[in-house]
Amino acid sequence: MPLDPQAAALIASAAGGKPVEEMTIEEGRAALEERVRLMGGSPQEVATVRDLSAASVPVRVYAPSADQPLPALVFFHGGGWVKGSLQSHDVVCRAIANGAGCVVVSVDYRLAPEHQFPAAIDDAFASLQYVAAHAAELGIDPDRLAVAGDSAGGNLAAGVALLARDRGGPRLVHQLLIYPVTDHNLDTASYLANADGFMLTREAMRFYWRHYLRSDADGDDPRASPLRASRFDGLPSALIITAEFDPLRDEGRAYASRLEAAGVPVTYSEYAGLVHGFVTYMDVIDQGKVAISEASAALRAAFASPVAV
Repeated sequence: MPLDPQAAALIASAAGGKPVEEMTIEEGRAALEERVRLMGGSPQEVATVRDLSAASVPVRVYAPSADQPLPALVFFHGGGWVKGSLQSHDVVCRAIANGAGCVVVSVDYRLAPEHQFPAAIDDAFASLQYVAAHAAELGIDPDRLAVAGDSAGGNLAAGVALLARDRGGPRLVHQLLIYPVTDHNLDTASYLANADGFMLTREAMRFYWRHYLRSDADGDDPRASPLRASRFDGLPSALIITAEFDPLRDEGRAYASRLEAAGVPVTYSEYAGLVHGFVTYMDVIDQGKVAISEASAALRAAFASPVAV
């Protein structure tokens, strides 16, 4: 399919900017926050928002209503493990909280290069454990827990689901993976076809991986590359969202195939004509709102008939 006109306009608006790999870490972080501020849309009202510490990891807890207990989604933001924050994904978390009717716990995990692998995945799993252990005080139903994330956050969500299975919990009913990083491999067909000119570039991903991993050997670890796990059975149901013109498309598709082959209920949803990051640009790309609605519906279904694993 041709490039979506709104995606094309987004790309045009970014033309001439400094590539990620030529920015300092501080410049890249500031640029992401500003781009999302300008293009993410207005934040929805929710009943309460609280900033807490979850096992020393800062989190922001969004509740769509005063009802208790509510199902809960532990959310990990994107940004290449280097950028992103609670604020950069505030709009997304609010929209999901309202759309899915669940508490959303957004996790401010440690960033690279100051804190390299496995700091982020350690923080992510510790946060899930905290939410499960403190469900009552958070107004959460511990039998209806899910994880989610976009891009590098999708990588963490997939990794956390694997860890929860292998370490005996917490039990999860769903994993929502939005254009996730699943493999330390920059040579897939989608990487080569979409290497440049579609927002996220191959060189930017090389930059992110270089800062996140301590060495290339870490890329073989399933906590960094969930697609390299030895088995995929026993994982919670999944919705995997990808974009047609995204270097990460094929690894998201491959992860969906591995889950399906292992008997895990999975829905793979590829958005035609779209580029990486479209969900966080809801104010300028209408399909971002559609994806949030799809994700919310999948979460509502999982929470309504929980099959925890």
